Amino acid sequence: MALRITIDIFSGRPNPVVEVSGREEREILEKVRPAARLKSEEMGAPEHVLGYRGLIIEQVGSAARGLPKVLRVAAGSVYGQKLAHNVADPSFEKDFARAPGLAGRVSGIAGFSEALEEEIERLHEIRRRYRHHRHHWPNREHCHCAPLYEPNWWNDGGQKQFGNNCYNYATNYRTDTFAQPGRANGAMYTALNCTSVRAGAIADALIAAPTANNKCPKEGHLVALVIWPNFDFHWYRKGRNGFWSHKPGSTQVRNVDNSNHLIPDPRTADRGGYTVFCTFMVVMHGHIKLN
Repeated sequence: MALRITIDIFSGRPNPVVEVSGREEREILEKVRPAARLKSEEMGAPEHVLGYRGLIIEQVGSAARGLPKVLRVAAGSVYGQKLAHNVADPSFEKDFARAPGLAGRVSGIAGFSEALEEEIERLHEIRRRYRHHRHHWPNREHCHCAPLYEPNWWNDGGQKQFGNNCYNYATNYRTDTFAQPGRANGAMYTALNCTSVRAGAIADALIAAPTANNKCPKEGHLVALVIWPNFDFHWYRKGRNGFWSHKPGSTQVRNVDNSNHLIPDPRTADRGGYTVFCTFMVVMHGHIKLN
């Protein structure tokens, strides 16, 4: 038996994965066992935020008694089949993140442990202030060339959802490859900053539109690039009704930001750690190539 732990944190790039076995595996399973069941007011805490969304723990081989094969630990709670409980050890995620902990084994991402600690605290704060409320999604034609907002098409709980990221969704281009700016055309970004990721998107035939100022183009549709400096990128797309939606990584498409508000302008949305707004760009339908 072993554990495959995916740190569900990125939107554009693939998530880091840590594998453990033996004594470490047994200790982790004890720490994440369910304790008290969550109260009804805690059940609606958001899972699909932009940024850290939890640790996905997959038991490779036979499952430990009382736990499903796959479970998610997020903000001190454990979720899975018939599970919505507090974890036995509420400090598990923070211990996991600290440099001597398991997150310290993630290679090639400078400062990752420290960033993960900050993101774990951010998710706790989101959960503390989360209030569920229904939004009136405006039904109007504002950007006639923009794609329809059809979240159910992407949110299939399978290949379309898990194989396509924010870039796929923003460009309305399904590849099932977690598309990366520039990769299809031999010009993939080399740094996680505005200049490099934008250049990759231009190689894919997106059109830079830095002066768009949130205005719909006459042809194609408007997208926006933001950056979590040195860690990740994220894309939004403007819909026909003039509001924006997005797909954080392999999670579901959503039309609200991290404060559970509709998004009239991504420049003013709650984007969590994605603090740098880079630019608007235009997607011309049928012109781009992604992979």
